[in-house]
Amino acid sequence: MDGQMKRRAFMAGVAAAPFAISGAAAAEGADGRRIRIGQIGLSHPHAPGKLDAIRALPELFELVGVAEDDPKMRARLGNTDGIRWMSRDQLLDVPGLEALAIETTVPDLISNAGMAVSRGLHIHLDKPAGTDYQSFLDVVGKARRDRLVIQMGYMLRYNPAFEFLFRAHENGWFGEIIEIDAMMGKKADAGLRNELAQFHGGGFFELACHILDTALFLMGTPDDVSGFHLRTGEDTGDAFADNQLAVLKYPNALVSLRCNHNDPFGFARRRFNLIGSMGGMEIHPLESGRFTLYLDRPRGDFEKGIHEVALPDAGRSYRAEFRDLARAIRDGSGLRWNYDHDLLVQKTLLRICNMPE
Repeated sequence: MDGQMKRRAFMAGVAAAPFAISGAAAAEGADGRRIRIGQIGLSHPHAPGKLDAIRALPELFELVGVAEDDPKMRARLGNTDGIRWMSRDQLLDVPGLEALAIETTVPDLISNAGMAVSRGLHIHLDKPAGTDYQSFLDVVGKARRDRLVIQMGYMLRYNPAFEFLFRAHENGWFGEIIEIDAMMGKKADAGLRNELAQFHGGGFFELACHILDTALFLMGTPDDVSGFHLRTGEDTGDAFADNQLAVLKYPNALVSLRCNHNDPFGFARRRFNLIGSMGGMEIHPLESGRFTLYLDRPRGDFEKGIHEVALPDAGRSYRAEFRDLARAIRDGSGLRWNYDHDLLVQKTLLRICNMPE
């Protein structure tokens, strides 16, 4: 095998681990049954994609129904063949229901999550985890006691480039992390600005929680947290926090996370940039699968130096997400992102956004 082929094989292996699970392996539970799952809501921005992922994995899941009363939300799906529409109460009463994907508006996420775990159901819960920390803490406490899976819908967790990043970090390629700089932005129209203005934490609360989740997964609990917020439309009566910066302080590292909803090139400029004492990595754009790898010595099949890498199968990784949910439900081993991590993300997010805990 020549050097280029070896590197391709190596990259494929790194990108696949440690999260990817074969459909067959995930489907084989103690009795070989598929997991009976339903979805509550279609109003979350990720809702259609999550439902598509469930429907694309019939070897793992039996979709028993979707609870959504708004015909406009239903129309977002396009193809609704085979979907059983029902009320939330009807869905909860389906015999043998094991799991729910909760894809409502953000203010309604936690009330539905609490109802689901009180029924003994595993949940995929989209982000962020509501606006009240105590309510999320109560949901997590109930799930922990009853050994229920809570999978938060942070979309970078299963992206191939981020899988590579996590694996390289775990293997010590970067040494001690000394700096992280990341951003997520977009150009928000008047409708989105008005929608997000309901949250005092503004755009960061709804969008930059993704990069916060990743930074905390790598770094753990910060010593100090600061949030800086501009509301550039205040002169016209628009109170939306649209240009924001969070700084997390660690003993030997600073983490800066930006979110700007005035950025006309927001999607193209999204990035996650990490440097450590021995190497680093910059993912740019976030979900492209493309990154620059910096190494001060040979690692795996990479030589010392700077490497431009493009991984296959980039983009939204919702199917990988739900494959891992199936595995966690079946084997009971939980997820890499545990209850304590999810609580840390929510508590830190609320602190950054000056929202009451």
